[in-house]
Amino acid sequence: MAFATLDDLDCAGKRVLLREDFNVPLKDGAILDYTRIDAALPTLRRLQAKGARTIVLSHLGRPKGKVDERYSLRVVAEALAKRMGCPVAFATDSIGEAARSTVAALEPGGIALLENVRFHPGEESNDAEFARALAENGDCYVNDAFGTAHRAHASTEALAHLLPCAAGPLLESEIRALSGLLGSPERPFICAIGGAKVRDKVALFTHLMDRVDGFCVGGGMANTFLAAKGVRVGSSLRDEDLDPAREILVRADGKNVQILLPSDAVVAPAFDADDRSHVVSIDDVGDEMILDIGPATAKAYADALSRAKTIVFNGPMGVYEKESYRAGTRAVGDSIARATKKGGYTVVGGGDAAAAAMLLGFADRVSHVSTGGGATLEFLEGRTLPGIAALERA
Repeated sequence: MAFATLDDLDCAGKRVLLREDFNVPLKDGAILDYTRIDAALPTLRRLQAKGARTIVLSHLGRPKGKVDERYSLRVVAEALAKRMGCPVAFATDSIGEAARSTVAALEPGGIALLENVRFHPGEESNDAEFARALAENGDCYVNDAFGTAHRAHASTEALAHLLPCAAGPLLESEIRALSGLLGSPERPFICAIGGAKVRDKVALFTHLMDRVDGFCVGGGMANTFLAAKGVRVGSSLRDEDLDPAREILVRADGKNVQILLPSDAVVAPAFDADDRSHVVSIDDVGDEMILDIGPATAKAYADALSRAKTIVFNGPMGVYEKESYRAGTRAVGDSIARATKKGGYTVVGGGDAAAAAMLLGFADRVSHVSTGGGATLEFLEGRTLPGIAALERA
């Protein structure tokens, strides 16, 4: 890889500014999902073993450049201490005296978490002065936050130009895993793709079209493709503009790439009418709302995935958050897990795809689950990620 890694840094006794992505979901001040925290633990333990004084930077939520206690990282510091089994100091600011005094008290092997960098407007504006204020507390910088690598922010981009820098193991593993999909993937290569809107993933379809053998499409975007083919989808979620879907269908046909669409669906009269959900042929949706792929579609997708050597799962097949509409995503996930067991290379994209994999129990049965959301999508679209580009330039 075209950047330094943690193995290249002499960290003993040094103050290491470590950017992690601790943007965890919260409800009533409690952490709902510890995946991103747990993913960072190996990096923290490696730095601890090297004798580094580790100062962790992160954001949480969208506080819009001002202090908002709803997005304080204090709860993350407490969770981190429990999971690491050692004290984690917490600074009430990411710069200034609060940060300086917390960092000064660290012993080799010690860990501190600084308060939400997005409490300062300079973070998201990639302000040079704010970046210099962050850099004052470090001797070197490690970016381990793949989930924010698509953002040119002070703690993800500018810091790499101010201190000796390297990629952390988590960032490194993400790049390696996702690069395996874009280099010379073993064929057949199938993308199981869902989500709400086709227009949000036009670039993904376009970039993967030269690499994959087929797409298994679910979610709201399947409704858009169906509508583009003249199928009546009733009150289902779909894009108003059908032209992007039509263009993708034409492009796929020209490249002999299969786009598999639902032949049946689980529908209901309304989103909250779970007790009246039922399966219909895709031609019999009428005025109802499609909320999941049907069993025949799930079997067809599972059959296609079972023959694949490389798979990327980039979105649920239906409203997986509801018990009535998660059978399609579960069937696809189980099929991906079976392909993995047979030696296939399988990657679950971040965001909703990762959340669905965790909820439905197939996250630990695939080759890799990405911690990114937008970053994963942009990487697979072939776009340059500023956080990675900064490490490469350095």
